[in-house]
Amino acid sequence: MGMQAQAEKLNKQFSNSTAPEALQYFCTQPGQKAVFTTSFGLEDQVLTHMICTWVPGVRIVTLDTGRLFEETYQLLDLTAKHFGIKIEVYFPEQKRVEEMVNSRGVNLFYDSIENRKLCCHVRKTESLKRALAGASLWITGIRREQSVTRYSAPLVEWNDQYGLLKLNPLKDWTEQMVWDYIRLYNIPYNPLHDKGFPSIGCSPCTRAVREGEDLRAGRWWWEQPENKECGLHIYAKGKDKSV
Repeated sequence: MGMQAQAEKLNKQFSNSTAPEALQYFCTQPGQKAVFTTSFGLEDQVLTHMICTWVPGVRIVTLDTGRLFEETYQLLDLTAKHFGIKIEVYFPEQKRVEEMVNSRGVNLFYDSIENRKLCCHVRKTESLKRALAGASLWITGIRREQSVTRYSAPLVEWNDQYGLLKLNPLKDWTEQMVWDYIRLYNIPYNPLHDKGFPSIGCSPCTRAVREGEDLRAGRWWWEQPENKECGLHIYAKGKDKSV
C-alpha cells in the first residue's frame, strides 16, 4: 500500500477521534519522530498545551523570519516559560537573505507575487526543511475554516516534499472552539489578536482585518485569496501540495 493510500486509510480510521486522541496515537507509534511547528497563533498555542499535556517530549520548533512582530517574540519567550519547555528556533540562512534583499529590495514582497513567494521561501520554507530533517511526523495547527486554501485539509496526509506524515489535529475546529480552549486553560496568546489580528505572520505582511472579512484577509492583503499561502501549506482537491 502506498503512503497516500495509507494516509487515506488512517483518515477513515480516526474520522471520529478528538485532537488529543489523534496526537496520542500518531506521536506514540514505535520509532515515530514527531515535530510540531508553531508560529504562536491561537491554534498553535492550543496544540502546545495538548502536546505538553498528552505527549510531552515532542519537539516544538518555530521559524524566525527576521521580520516578526515584537509581540510574537515576547510570546515565544512567555510560552517557553509558561509550559516549561524548550522551543527550537530556526533562522533563514544569512547569505540567502542578503542576496535576495540586495538584488530585489528590503520590501520586495510588495512588488509582485513572485517576489513575495521568493521571500517566504527564503525566510520560511528553507528553514522548515532543516527543521523537519529526520522527522517522520509533522504536526500543524491548520484548520479548514481558516481560508479557501485550506478547506480540504484532512486529519492526516502524506507529504511528498518532506517524505513524512502530516497531522492536522484541529482541522475541524471552529474559531470559537479555539478561543474557548484558550480561555478554559488560561493559555497565553498574542495580544495582537485583541486588536483585530486573527492571523499573525511577518510584520510588513500582516494587518488587522475589518468586520466581516475572512480570517486571513490581513495576510498579504494586496493579493487574491487563492494566492494567500507562504508555501508551507497549500491544498487543492484534497491533496497536500506543500512546497
